[in-house]
Amino acid sequence: MPVESLFPRLEPLLPQVQKPIQYVGGELNSTVKDWDAAQVRWALMYPDAYEVGLPNQGIQILYEILNERDWILAERTYSVWPDMERVMREHGIGQFTVDGHRPVQAFDVLGVSFATELGYTNLLTALDLAGIPLESRDRTDAHPIVLAGGHSAFNPEPVADFLDAAVLGDGEEIALAISEVIREWKAESGPGGRTELLRRLAASGGVYVPAFYDVDYLPDGRIKRVVPNHSGIPMRVVKHTLTDLDEWPYPKKPLVPLAETVHERYSVEIFRGCTRGCRFCQAGMITRPVRERSITTIGDMVQQGIEASGFEEVGLLSLSSADHSEIGDVAKGLADRYEGSNVSLSLPSTRVDAFNVTLANELSRSGRRSGLTFAPEGGSERLRKVINKMVSEEDLIRTVSTAYAGGWRQVKLYFMCGLPTETDEDVLEIADLARKVIAAGREATGRRDIRCTVSIGGFVPKPHTPFQWAGQAAWEVVDGRLAKLRKAIRSDRNYGKAIGLRYHDGQPSVIEGLLSRGDRRVGRVIRAVWDGGGRFDGWSEHFSYDRWVKACEEALADEPVDLDWYTTREREAAEVLPWDHLDAGLDREWLWEDWQDALDEVEVDDCRWTPCFDCGVCPQMGTEIQIGPTGKKLLPIAAVSHS
Repeated sequence: MPVESLFPRLEPLLPQVQKPIQYVGGELNSTVKDWDAAQVRWALMYPDAYEVGLPNQGIQILYEILNERDWILAERTYSVWPDMERVMREHGIGQFTVDGHRPVQAFDVLGVSFATELGYTNLLTALDLAGIPLESRDRTDAHPIVLAGGHSAFNPEPVADFLDAAVLGDGEEIALAISEVIREWKAESGPGGRTELLRRLAASGGVYVPAFYDVDYLPDGRIKRVVPNHSGIPMRVVKHTLTDLDEWPYPKKPLVPLAETVHERYSVEIFRGCTRGCRFCQAGMITRPVRERSITTIGDMVQQGIEASGFEEVGLLSLSSADHSEIGDVAKGLADRYEGSNVSLSLPSTRVDAFNVTLANELSRSGRRSGLTFAPEGGSERLRKVINKMVSEEDLIRTVSTAYAGGWRQVKLYFMCGLPTETDEDVLEIADLARKVIAAGREATGRRDIRCTVSIGGFVPKPHTPFQWAGQAAWEVVDGRLAKLRKAIRSDRNYGKAIGLRYHDGQPSVIEGLLSRGDRRVGRVIRAVWDGGGRFDGWSEHFSYDRWVKACEEALADEPVDLDWYTTREREAAEVLPWDHLDAGLDREWLWEDWQDALDEVEVDDCRWTPCFDCGVCPQMGTEIQIGPTGKKLLPIAAVSHS
């Protein structure tokens, strides 16, 4: 069947919506391939607006890797704003890709990357607009396989009814392997239909198909067990780990947006994984072990990416970029290479104990000095021991003094509120810390124009972390502590005006907590919220806490569980957690012991530089920590424009 572009029908309607350019496509480095020449076709979705979704690394990498194969076609689709949704429904236009404006329903796979759980309602909008039944059990061979990935896919149970499959971990290799399975199945004329294709994907042990697992519950609402209901389906599904990042230097040709987006830069992931062991950090736990890109690969990627895109800012990305074993040489080599050009370098967030002014000066040599961001996370030293964020007050004051003395005027400090064992006093110590930071800056510079911004997020316990058993703080508690903190900062005549305070109120965090640790019963809540108009829940102007509370009350009325049961309740060691059959490589006993260490305020070192702590990842995944130094240096390149 020929698949027509929807653009001729779409174009005349675009003047009716805000920011129509986000639906047009045609970005530099985008790809539109011949539909009929491809054997397997992917629609890759980031379930948020274009301005957030386009810079997403995961989607860009898969888009390029898939399109490099002549037999695979990949296009992108993003969530449409409510004004566009209304226009599309009025005119019978389905969810479309921005590359070829082809209907999403016509593709073989709809691959959705979830960076946050608050995008779940946007998935339902896209499915409904595409004409794909919301629940997987209602789909036929004519519909795409709906496949989830990204960090939130490590507990896909709340959206299990809406997904056909989910993949854990790194996507580069598994996306190609899935494509091979689909190609083979299609070449055989699709024997056994959709169920057989999903069975083939699941049998490998690397793709999770929720429909092939039954969940039994105890009378009190806890899970009794999760077991396969088909033969040949593994008891546990394991995550994918890319062992050599140098072999996958993507994106080589970054997409250059047409409309303004949240990040306008070329991002190079300098390493993947983190072993600092911050107990709240799901990303750090599920991406172990650490795998560094070599200094030469980083240099090649930066050169190629700038040439292919024209971006003037390069972000050196990772969970803790200053921890790269050759970060000093990377920064110096790139600064030397691009000195005199208009290319600038940035590290998105720097650990207090990994920062030094030499590194900072290399990064700002282009003349652009962005603000420095540090993340102590906990207000008091005691709380930082609980969360294993080993940053002392002296470390922080010394670091910011160095930064202010080195010419920086603006420092941002990031904290969380609602952490396990937290008290009002722990949070009020944030005000003391901010005051000391300003005082240190004034002393170091002899100036009064020193600023410090304190940014605070609500803590959400996440699966596959030591805090997966913790009770979440009620939103009233979080909001109460933040109100006391705001009062403490504002009432200080000497320092109050120099300290900016930004925070998120506690209600969205509660819903994120429901979705991050929920089980399949939460799917009914998501559906009820969506039916009630829920869209773009990650955006404060669209989020409605009351809508979620009402949906929980109605959808869970016949169950022995409610919103508090999923969020503020502490779990016991023996409780079966909704994601226990999904293997992030971490040993469950190790996570529990680390949770007990947290309650005892015991810190644990970074295993990159110490003996192994037996978290389980390396032996179980057949991988190991991969770090330099390589001893190599970046060579200068001739082709730098000195304009």
